[in-house]
Amino acid sequence: MKKDRACVENRRNRILEMMQENPRVRVDELAEILGVSLITVRRDLQYLEDRKLLVRTHGGAIAAGNPADEVQMYRRLIARYAARFVSENDTLFINTSRNALKLIEHISCNNVTVITNNGKAITCEHSQGVNVVLTGGELRHPKDAMVGDFALRNLQPIYAKKAFIGCSGISAENGMTTEIFNEVSINEMMIDHATQDVYVLADHTKIGKNSSFVSCPIEKIKYLITDEKAPVEALELIKEKGVQVFQVRQSDF
Repeated sequence: MKKDRACVENRRNRILEMMQENPRVRVDELAEILGVSLITVRRDLQYLEDRKLLVRTHGGAIAAGNPADEVQMYRRLIARYAARFVSENDTLFINTSRNALKLIEHISCNNVTVITNNGKAITCEHSQGVNVVLTGGELRHPKDAMVGDFALRNLQPIYAKKAFIGCSGISAENGMTTEIFNEVSINEMMIDHATQDVYVLADHTKIGKNSSFVSCPIEKIKYLITDEKAPVEALELIKEKGVQVFQVRQSDF
């Protein structure tokens, strides 16, 4: 037993050593180098992230210690927190936001259907209880966003219980905004067709910021999930508009 524990500790230490030379690693590469399964590597990365030694990303991890890493960490915590609002038998809208898409990885309920125009959902890890439906549409790189009339027509007859929407910026003045014009109509429809609740997921770098195109006014947003570093003044103005704000903290996880 002690030998097994020592092997695990040595493997995790080796991951950290490799990240000193290369601060960004991939799960498949680590599995090949270490001679273990993908699941084993993911468990190792989760263990190391829980101890704030790295930040997990889609398909890999990055070393902790700089502002960009911190934002990645908070985005993951926001997605994990948002999963608390998903219930069994829910149908969800998720837009092209990378932050919102991370939510799929943390859903543990059964019989949950996710409808998204994010093409990257194809490779997103999720439990067996989650069903992913792609809207189809014109694929736009580099986000792999599915947009256009085809995507809108496929969304038209669908009404989901909840929408989890990411954005480029959110403020009390302009509401939720994006930098991509072609995504506005999809975001609008997902928000309008959410029969219960709309959750906006936005890390602190997006709070109080305005981007080029408005996806929805602040009055249509019921909940905002952000992190502990969000600017206080901007959050207070958003709360005054009737938005309930949840802030994740490193200490909560």
